[in-house]
Amino acid sequence: MLILVNQFYYFMKLFLKLTYPVLVLLLFFSSAHAQQKDDPEAKVPAYTLPEILKTTNGKTVNSVADWENTRRPEILSLFETEVYGKLPKEFDKITYTVTNDVPGAMDGKAHLKQVDIKVWRANRSVTIHLILFTPNNHKGPAPAFVLINNRGESNTDPTRKKKSEFWPAEMAIDSGYAIAAFNNSDVAPDNKDTYKNGLLKLYPELASAPDGMKAISAWAWGASRVMDYFKTDKDIDFNKVGVVGHSRGGKTALWVGALDKRFAMVFASCSGNTGASIARRRFGEKISDINRVFPHWFDDNYKKYSDDEAALPVDQHMLLALIAPRPLYTTNATKDLWADPKGSYLSVQLAQQVYDMYGKHSALPPVAPPPNTPIIKSAQGYHIREGVHNLTAYDWGNFIKFANYHYYNK
Repeated sequence: MLILVNQFYYFMKLFLKLTYPVLVLLLFFSSAHAQQKDDPEAKVPAYTLPEILKTTNGKTVNSVADWENTRRPEILSLFETEVYGKLPKEFDKITYTVTNDVPGAMDGKAHLKQVDIKVWRANRSVTIHLILFTPNNHKGPAPAFVLINNRGESNTDPTRKKKSEFWPAEMAIDSGYAIAAFNNSDVAPDNKDTYKNGLLKLYPELASAPDGMKAISAWAWGASRVMDYFKTDKDIDFNKVGVVGHSRGGKTALWVGALDKRFAMVFASCSGNTGASIARRRFGEKISDINRVFPHWFDDNYKKYSDDEAALPVDQHMLLALIAPRPLYTTNATKDLWADPKGSYLSVQLAQQVYDMYGKHSALPPVAPPPNTPIIKSAQGYHIREGVHNLTAYDWGNFIKFANYHYYNK
C-alpha cells in the first residue's frame, strides 16, 4: 500500500510539473477575460471613421479654400440630410417686443429685458420668450452667452428668486458678460407626441419629409432667431456671442454652431451621442437608443443607422470640425459614461486638423486631461469634471475663462 501511495504522489508531482505552465496561462487568460468583461472599453467594436479632409469622391483637402468651398458644404449637407434634418430658410416676418424692462435688476448690477421674438409664416406664428440680463458696469456693448434651456423655466427665473447653477446669471454679470436664455419648448416641445406643436406648425412640409427637421433642428433654428434679435440690441456685442447647451441642448448648440457662423463661440456640456461623441464607438448611448426613446429629435433618415453606424457617411468629429476656426469648448463628467467621455475627447482631437489648417493653436494633450484640469488657452477648450451629468457653476466658470482668453487674451 505504501508503494502505491508513493507512486501516486510521484505521478501527481510529475503531472503538475508538466502542466503548471499551461495552468498558469489558463488562469491568466481566464483573469484577462474576466477583466475584459468588466471593462466597457473592451466592448467597443473595431471601426473606421470617415476622413474629415477627404471628399466623397476621394479628393484630399489641402487648403482652407478647398475646405470652405467644397468639403465643409459637403459635410454640412450630409448632416442635414442624414441626421439633423433640413431647417427652413425663410419666414414671412419677425418682430421683437419687450414685455418686461428692469434697468436696475440684480440690486442695480444688471438690466433685465424679457423679449418676445415672434416669427410668422403663412398666417401662423411661433413665439420665443427670451430672458436677457446685460451688465450695467460694462462700457459699451457686452459680449454674451445664450443658453438653449432644456431643464425647465425654474432654472432661468428672471426674478432671481430662484437661482440655479444651470444658468448662473449673476456669475456672468459679475464677469462683464450679458447672459440670455430661452426654453427649447417655445420652439418645439420635447415630447414625441407633441413636438410638432411649435415651429413645425409653420412648416408642415418639413415635418413629413424624411430629411425634414424635428425637435433638435427646431431648437437650433430658435437660437438663430435670438441672434437675429441681438443684431438689433445696442447693449449686445453681436460679434461676441457664444451659444451654450447641455445634454440634448449641447447637441443642439453644436449643430447650430455648425450652421450659423454668427455665433462666435460654441459651448457643449455632456452632449454625448449625436453631440460630441463618436457614434461608431457604440459606447454608452447609441443611435438605436436615441431613435427608440427620442424619435422626435432627429430626422427620419437617421433611423436607418440605428444598428448600422458604419453606414453613416459622417461621424461627430466632422460636426466639431464644421465649427472651425471659431473657438469651441466641450465638457464631460466622470460619472457620466452614458455620454462617452473618451469618444467625446477623441472627436475634439480629430477636429483639430481643421483648426490647424486655419492656424489655430491647440493645447490638447494626446490623452484626455485628468478631472478638473481644464484646457483654456487653446482653439478648442475641454474639461472633464468630477460629478454627474449636469451643467454646473464649475462649467460656467471655465466657459467665462475661455471667453476671456479668446476675446481679451487674458
